[in-house]
Amino acid sequence: MTNSRKKLRQVRIGRRSFTIVGGTRPTFRDLYHESLAMSWPKFFLVVTTIFIATNFVFAFIYWLGGDVIANTQGGSLAMLFFFSVEALSTVGFGDMHPATTFGHIVASIENFFGLLFVAVTTGVMFTRFARPQARFMFARHPAVTQLDGKPTLMIRVANERHNAVSDASARLWILAEGKSQEGQRFRRFVELKLERVENPVFVLSWSIFHVIDETSPLHDLHKGKEVPLSTLILTITGYDENMAQEVRARHWYDVKDIRWDHRYADIIESHPDGSTMLNYDRFHDLEPDGIVAKK
Repeated sequence: MTNSRKKLRQVRIGRRSFTIVGGTRPTFRDLYHESLAMSWPKFFLVVTTIFIATNFVFAFIYWLGGDVIANTQGGSLAMLFFFSVEALSTVGFGDMHPATTFGHIVASIENFFGLLFVAVTTGVMFTRFARPQARFMFARHPAVTQLDGKPTLMIRVANERHNAVSDASARLWILAEGKSQEGQRFRRFVELKLERVENPVFVLSWSIFHVIDETSPLHDLHKGKEVPLSTLILTITGYDENMAQEVRARHWYDVKDIRWDHRYADIIESHPDGSTMLNYDRFHDLEPDGIVAKK
C-alpha cells in the first residue's frame, strides 16, 4: 500500500512538523484525552453539535411514533425538537409532556442520556478549568553575548501573572543528530548545563544562562562550523502559591532563532524618586554587543 492511500497525521514539535504514516488515531477509545487536548472554540463547537444532533435524533423518534407528545401542534417536528431540548436538559416546563406509553419510554431513555451528557460535560469542563497553567512569557529569540569573558547563551523569561511561583527550576535541552560507530543515524535530546537552574521566588523576570565552553554542544556552532543541531527546548517548573499547585511551561526555539553577539535590552528603569519600573515593552528587544545599555 502506498503512502498516499494510508492515513496521514501531522504532529508538530516546536516549529517542526512531522507526518505520521500508519498506526491508529485514538478517537472514542481516548475521548477524554481528546476533549482535553482540543482548543476551547473547538470544544464548545463539538459539545454544541452533539447537543443539537441528539435533540434532532430524539425529535425524529418522537415524530415516528405519531402524536405521542401533548401540545406539540399535532406532532410538529419543530415542537418535538424543543420538547427534546427540555427533556434532555431535564428542564421540563410541563406544557409539553408524553401522552402515550411510547412517548414515556423514549422520554425516559432521553432523560437518562441527558443525565450522562450533563455529567460528562460538567466533568470535562471542570477539568479544563481546573488544570494548572502557567503564564510565562519567553523572549522571542535566544541571545549569545560575552558574559564574564565567556560566550554565553541567554534566554529571558517573565512571569506574566507577577504572583509568587516558588521553587522554580529551569532545564534547557537541544535536539541533536548523530551517528553511531556502526553508521546508524539517531536523534537525541542533550541537556545544556545552566549557570542557575533554580529561582526561589519567580515573580518578575528571570534570565537563563548557558556558558558555551568546549563541552557545550553549541561550541562548534559558535565557531561557525556546520553542526547537526535543530531545536532548543526550555522548560520551567514551579509551585504556584495562589493555585497551590505545580505549574509547568515549555518553549521551543529553532537554532536559527539564536541571535549571536547580541544581548537583551535592559528593562529595569530607575526613577529619581527612588522607584523602580520594569518596562515589558522592551522585553523582546535585543541590542548588538558594544552598545552601552541605557540606565
